Amino acid sequence: MIDSSMHQVTWPDFYFARHGETDWNRERRYQGSRDIPLNETGRRQADSNGPLLRFLLEEAGSDPAKFKWYASPLSRASETMERMRAAFDIPLPDVIYDERLIEISFGKFEGLLHEEIAREREALAPGQRDATYWNFRPEGGENYQDLADRLLDFAQGLTHHSIIVAHGGVLRVLRHLVEGVTRGEVLNWAPPQGVIAHFSAGRMTLHAAKKTW
Repeated sequence: MIDSSMHQVTWPDFYFARHGETDWNRERRYQGSRDIPLNETGRRQADSNGPLLRFLLEEAGSDPAKFKWYASPLSRASETMERMRAAFDIPLPDVIYDERLIEISFGKFEGLLHEEIAREREALAPGQRDATYWNFRPEGGENYQDLADRLLDFAQGLTHHSIIVAHGGVLRVLRHLVEGVTRGEVLNWAPPQGVIAHFSAGRMTLHAAKKTW
């Protein structure tokens, strides 16, 4: 089922990068809204995404100085953005750090391993979820509808072609809202790192960076 509210939003073209890897990503530990920094692999992923983004914009004949640049304020996203922007040799607009782009909060599960949470049968890892998981809200946390509401609010001001750096959960929900991919499918999709997603005309295309990690 697709939210009726998604039809009230006109999504401009935008490029999206998930932040690079963190130690918690590598350990399969729920981080959510915790501010966990990039590890060295994550920094190399971010460094590789910069030239890829520059190439994609040049190939499209797009001027990066005319885009709006948005990022989650969590350090793993902000550092990814900074490293990507270092690939450009022209002045760029300031980054807009928007709290609505912060990762979904997993509440009491943050800091726990996927396996530890699975034992409680309360939260399920990607690949084990059905559409009802969209409305599952852990104690002290959010559900995916809460995140969707944040992103729909963010989209009201998304009037320019944009570049966004944020989180895996954000990318899942954007696929649902922009492409109309079902809740069950996006909940079980593992958003990759070291790639750039281009959303255009209601469709997402993934572009992989040259692997240096």
